[in-house]
Amino acid sequence: MNYQILEALGRIAREKNVDRAVVLETLEAGLASAARKKYGSTAVVEVKINEEEGDLGIWMVKQVVEEVTDPVVEISLEDAQEIDKKATVGNPVKIELALEDFGRGAIQAAKQVVVQRVREAEREKVHEDFSGRVGEVLSGVVQQIDHGNILINLGRAEAILPAREKIPREQLHQGNTVRALILDVQKVSKGPQVILSRAHPDFVKHLFEMEVPEISEGIVEIKEIAREPGGRTKVAVWSSDPRVDPVGACVGMKGCRVQAVVRELNGERIDVVTYSSEPASFVSRSLSPARVVQINVHEEDKSMVVIVPDDQLSLAIGKGGQNARLAAKLTGWRIDLLSESEFIKRQEVPGEALVDVEDLPGVGPKLAERLISAGLETVADVLKAGEDALLEIPGIGDKTAAKVMAVVEAVQEELAAQAEAEEEPEDEAAEAEADQEVEEEDAAAAEDGEDVDEEEKTAAEPGEEVEGEDEAAAEGGEDVDEDDKVVAEDEDAEDAAVGATEEDPDRRGPAGD
Repeated sequence: MNYQILEALGRIAREKNVDRAVVLETLEAGLASAARKKYGSTAVVEVKINEEEGDLGIWMVKQVVEEVTDPVVEISLEDAQEIDKKATVGNPVKIELALEDFGRGAIQAAKQVVVQRVREAEREKVHEDFSGRVGEVLSGVVQQIDHGNILINLGRAEAILPAREKIPREQLHQGNTVRALILDVQKVSKGPQVILSRAHPDFVKHLFEMEVPEISEGIVEIKEIAREPGGRTKVAVWSSDPRVDPVGACVGMKGCRVQAVVRELNGERIDVVTYSSEPASFVSRSLSPARVVQINVHEEDKSMVVIVPDDQLSLAIGKGGQNARLAAKLTGWRIDLLSESEFIKRQEVPGEALVDVEDLPGVGPKLAERLISAGLETVADVLKAGEDALLEIPGIGDKTAAKVMAVVEAVQEELAAQAEAEEEPEDEAAEAEADQEVEEEDAAAAEDGEDVDEEEKTAAEPGEEVEGEDEAAAEGGEDVDEDDKVVAEDEDAEDAAVGATEEDPDRRGPAGD
């Protein structure tokens, strides 16, 4: 055997990235196929290749018989003994074949077998290699664009980037180098089909792993990712080291790390928030850049009512509701956004005003549409309008109006019962709190009473001095009474003198005097 053949086989193995042993087996199968093409399809052919010595042997095996019925697989004893003198009836004999005797057609058939087997081995190797790399990010060159689908050359294989897995509004041209995530590897008739994606959330995750050393080292972990390709992505990160800020590590100095990811994603906006195991805190952070005022958590249906300032409601909702959708997807909670004024307004509105007619039991879509078109959107609206207003709506008769009113009244009674049930625990709690306050006041009053008794006891000690002062004041009072008595006598004398003069005018002197 020519050593050039062995070198050619080795070169094929290297170029096609298949095992050398597979190539040798393929050559053996091709030569056996060529022998069968020349000597018959039922011929038994053996091919052996010795790489060390460079030998190639081809034999056709026939069975020694006394009478030949099938010359392709049988040989007479006389003919067998010419090949091997020890041949006997019932034993096989090997007849060596010369490669030159096969002819051009047989050699061409052998070539086709070798090429086909090598191609199959190559495809199997590609499928095996890329199947184990699903979820990785690799680079390739855009080779062809066909009806929105992009063929990318990966070197040893070709991959396809479907139109649905592209970033919206992204323009790729032939010859561009792109990075993409291996989404799947499928077996098709033409060989393994490697499916790539640039729209998958894991693509963003791997880009951050490539840009942020703390993530690849395991210090910072990406907990959740919510993405709308081409628009916005929210990433929740967590740090196992309290000294490392996870958000700062992902953003980088002056935003250099996150900007590298943004450029790769064709300008897609990225929000990096800190992960929290507390749902309310996590939801509050996920709604950034909006500021949250209050959150009411409802564990039973895994929902939250989030109140934000009036001027930040549109910011919390985002363009087309994008910010709120991504926050809900990131946290796994249903989020109902309300402004502060709307929340206060709802607190003042009775419960039946918040129940829509669409949610009423027994009210179908068509009936609900008629009620809404008539301006009756809630239970409160229906109660206020009454049954007469329902009868004026086209398509609603007596029975339907009565049915709607019955359902509305039942809902109103149910809401009233719920409100009463909620108020009872509050009243009991208020009474208990009031009793506790009374007990505390009694205890405080009892302590004050003891202090008052001590003060009265202390005030009784200087009582003697007070009594002495009263006696002195009494003596002084007697002197005052005597003076008053003298003054009173003088006044009586003057009055008597004046009265005598008035009664006897003659007693007065002459007028001229």
